[in-house]
Amino acid sequence: MQSIKRVAARALFTGAMAVFGINPAWALLPIEHWTQPSGAQVWLVQSPSLPMLDVRVDFDAGKRRDPAPQAGLAEAVALMASKGVQAGKVNGQDEAPLDENALGAAWADLGANFGAAAGDDALHYSLRSLTEPALLERAVRLAARQIGTPSWPEDVWQRERARWSASIKEAHTRPGTLAEEAFATAVYGSHPYGYHATEESLARIGVADMVAFHARYLAPCRARVSLVGAVTRAQADALVATLLSRLPTPPQGCAPLPPVPEVTPLAAAKEIKIPFASAQAHVLIGQPGIARRDPDFLALLVGNHILGGGGLVSRLTEEVREKRGLSYSVYSQFNPGLHAGAFVVGLQTRPDQAAQAVQVAQDVLRRYVAQGPTEAELRAAKDNLIGGFALRIDSNSKLLANVANIAWNDLPLDYLEQWTKKVQALTVADVRAALQRKLQPERMVTVIVGGQP
Repeated sequence: MQSIKRVAARALFTGAMAVFGINPAWALLPIEHWTQPSGAQVWLVQSPSLPMLDVRVDFDAGKRRDPAPQAGLAEAVALMASKGVQAGKVNGQDEAPLDENALGAAWADLGANFGAAAGDDALHYSLRSLTEPALLERAVRLAARQIGTPSWPEDVWQRERARWSASIKEAHTRPGTLAEEAFATAVYGSHPYGYHATEESLARIGVADMVAFHARYLAPCRARVSLVGAVTRAQADALVATLLSRLPTPPQGCAPLPPVPEVTPLAAAKEIKIPFASAQAHVLIGQPGIARRDPDFLALLVGNHILGGGGLVSRLTEEVREKRGLSYSVYSQFNPGLHAGAFVVGLQTRPDQAAQAVQVAQDVLRRYVAQGPTEAELRAAKDNLIGGFALRIDSNSKLLANVANIAWNDLPLDYLEQWTKKVQALTVADVRAALQRKLQPERMVTVIVGGQP
């Protein structure tokens, strides 16, 4: 077992904590990291102030691993985690199978929460429980059964697939859904980030496909486990081993999974207009952006805050809403993942104003990428982001999200400690150069749903 690495996340921003009344103890909690003999990697923050524990278990089994004809497979695996577990045996005692109703009752009796979800990159399981020893042990063992030995009931999958298909059909009556799907397809091309579940793709997913997906991608050696709560390192180590104990070790060893191709940059601008009878036209403008590990991430976080991520004080809001009244709200954001997630500018406007709103937004973006922010804009953005940073770690669940981000993206253990220092050090030139490296306003996709011809 590797030696434990400790990096103290010291005082992040003492002044902001004082302003917001945040207990500075949050800033002093160390992150511990080690690898178990099984290959599972563990990140722990011991937070003894409350008798609670939050756990997140991530696997490289998100939607990027879906076969194109079976888009939705990873989400289906996550969905079925709560629909029943197989019979088992622990310490010589038989465990009865549990259906979805029995599972719900068991978690209610424990006063604990367990869930599963699949995002673009990861399939993750989450557990929250009191740390009273008897309750925690039962919660961990029940969670282990759902992670490792779901029962995959055929009748339940048929029911859930019908519900899911109906919700997809209903979603396509909304212009926002059509805009998002057209945008994703145009920006990502054949990359899995552009996949979306359809009635047809769900019809191709059977129980056998979910079982095979689970067996291929979920193993102790592939787990990244983040914990925040009132447990010691020894307790956390034992707890993680139990959580993953129902997953088999791959017979061929933990060979690297096949690489997923990167997102292909756009070669040219593209405009997509979709007719739709709606009171508001939905507009999305963008391109492939950055991966989360990109060294420009913080510069682009600050730069985007000024452009359209800062709410009512952003450039886009000033030009599109305040000066021209073209939209109630307008925003921009990066969506980084293991691959280049989309950069997007979004707004809604009257159909007869859609062309003007698009032109104004494109002009603002083009000028901003060329010139960068002003010194005053950069100073205000730093003050806002740094001033609010303490609020991102003022609870176990928020801190867990930050620890899981560090774990999943291989960020330094002192990432939180260094965050404010690195943001504060950014210059106008840094932000402008990052914007120019990553954004190409002349080669973006524009999707308009519901605009007048």
